[in-house]
Amino acid sequence: MKAYKYFLIAVIIILIDQASKLLVHQHMYIHQEVNVLGEWFRLHYLLNPGMAFGIRWDNEFGKLALTIFRIGAMFGIGYYLIQSVKKNSHTGFLVCLSLILGGAIGNVIDSTFYGVFLNNAPMESPTQWFHGQVIDMLFFPLLEFSWPEWVPGVGGEYFLFFSPVFNIADSSIFIGVASILIFQKRFFPHPIKEELPAEDKSNVNQVDQNGTSAIVVTESIEIKQPPESNS
Repeated sequence: MKAYKYFLIAVIIILIDQASKLLVHQHMYIHQEVNVLGEWFRLHYLLNPGMAFGIRWDNEFGKLALTIFRIGAMFGIGYYLIQSVKKNSHTGFLVCLSLILGGAIGNVIDSTFYGVFLNNAPMESPTQWFHGQVIDMLFFPLLEFSWPEWVPGVGGEYFLFFSPVFNIADSSIFIGVASILIFQKRFFPHPIKEELPAEDKSNVNQVDQNGTSAIVVTESIEIKQPPESNS
């Protein structure tokens, strides 16, 4: 599989990610929820000004630095993908890199352009360029309830299992990274060392009674014959 085919995988991820974000932006309002599959899979429109899980830097240029870092990481992953293809790396590993690259570019597009074209940069941003907020919408509240009053410490509090809201790009990055960690032994098999025959090993190293390794050097002895007499 040539390199362009892996980049095609990344392009497909980008198109799906951007299409889902623009559809949510056009047809939903901020914090609106739509049930997709019962109560456990919903679309919840959120704007994320920072990194994953809403983490952000409380600095005027924090978002700019984050966007520049994302752009640098995007080019780094792309270059690494090309080099990995040239080295004939495992196909599964290359697909994972494609997923990570597509997800990274998807979020870079939000951070770089959405502040201008969708006008969603935070009010305190020094410029709309590179300060766009990432659109999140996938919400899986798998379990939610209120603790009974008699439970020490958390009685009466609301509990929600798996509260993050994310997008297709985040999912692609997570699947790529998780797959590399899970299948790393398959993607990076250890080279099999060829062992020397038993007789060759005995000629290379010998161990004395004290456990000290010694190298045996075989010297060739040339036996000179006396010169023949002409008489």
